[in-house]
Amino acid sequence: MTAQAVRVELGWHTSPGAPDVDGSALLLLPSGKVRDDADFVFYNQPSHASGAVRHEGKRSTGTGTTDSLAVDLARIEPVIDRVVLAASADGGTFGRVSGLYVRVTDASNGREIARFDSTDATVETAFILGELYRRQGAWKFRAVGQGYGSGLEGLATDFGISVDEPQQPQQARQAQPYHQPRTPQQHQGATRADHRTPAQPVFPPTPPATPPAPPAPAPVRLTKVTLTKDAPSVSLAKQGGTSGALRVNLNWEVRKQFKGWGSKLGRAVAQHADLDLDLCALYELTDGRKGVVQALGNAFGALQHPPYIHLDGDDRTGAVATGENLTVNLDHKSELRRVLIFVTIYEGARSFADLHATVTLQPQHGAPIDFSLDECTVPSTVCALALLTNNGGDLTVQREARYLVPERGVSPQRTIDYAYGWGMNWTPGRK
Repeated sequence: MTAQAVRVELGWHTSPGAPDVDGSALLLLPSGKVRDDADFVFYNQPSHASGAVRHEGKRSTGTGTTDSLAVDLARIEPVIDRVVLAASADGGTFGRVSGLYVRVTDASNGREIARFDSTDATVETAFILGELYRRQGAWKFRAVGQGYGSGLEGLATDFGISVDEPQQPQQARQAQPYHQPRTPQQHQGATRADHRTPAQPVFPPTPPATPPAPPAPAPVRLTKVTLTKDAPSVSLAKQGGTSGALRVNLNWEVRKQFKGWGSKLGRAVAQHADLDLDLCALYELTDGRKGVVQALGNAFGALQHPPYIHLDGDDRTGAVATGENLTVNLDHKSELRRVLIFVTIYEGARSFADLHATVTLQPQHGAPIDFSLDECTVPSTVCALALLTNNGGDLTVQREARYLVPERGVSPQRTIDYAYGWGMNWTPGRK
């Protein structure tokens, strides 16, 4: 393999009742085990410390879905012998997943280097589809196709990963004292004149103090949360997201439903090539201050002082690895009353029709929360994504996925303000 960096694409057909699929990678020593839990790259741990492997996330292809990993072969540490490429099914078995494949492409030009199609899955809930391995100083790809019935947890533990499992309650241990005084019944033979000094208890010698052992690293958490219409909200605290950074990512793509560019609809799809969506946030602090974080007007916000929300930049590609990213500082969540995350079309399309978008909220210390937007059936240029509300110090994430249609002459920002009663004064702005 001559490529210095590759992209590993896991793909499958989406269909009603089929489970979701997640890609992952394990960096192994010659012993066939990881060094530690940091050598596991997946949706809850999306980047390896070396920067050699990154989990880029999912995209819809119209008829299916892909989940991708970026692997910089030149940055893989010499001690690593191979990189295992795995897939796990969430909510079912791989026997219900059709069209499952893994392919490796050159990251510089997209040229396909290798591909493996899995066609004989039955009751498996995790698969090793392939691996990148060293051979005589070069990297090669090998198809594997080894299945597991124990899911991602079983696969991970097989390679030495410590998985966070719910602990069973332990029975309380009865502390036994060194000396137990006699009960009143045991003193029946004693009288008032009996002033003998009772025997003193004998304690074992105190052992010398030993330095405390270093804390064991926290095991890997495999849980994740997908918000739906039936289950639209989740508590960040219950998912472990109580501090650190909450990263919000929006990625999108055009549904390529038309093969030719000659038709009117085909030309409409072509116009989306310069599509520019803007991720934004309305905020209200507990002291009553309100505002907006957005690229328009260069209102990018700040993390270390109010509003404790920051927009990374203005992306025009929708790529999963970058896309539009917004960060909320959960260390100051007590100062946030509510935050409404929304997206507007700045240019390149008249509505969200024919666009597919996915929202992922990744707490620094908790399970990721993701959801897809429903298909847009109205001429909308602004969509409310998620509402974060402070409930006694805990932030609740509510899936909105609500398309709004601005009235003539009314901006998308003012439209979403009216819909959620923010009550701000708006003036024209530009990038």
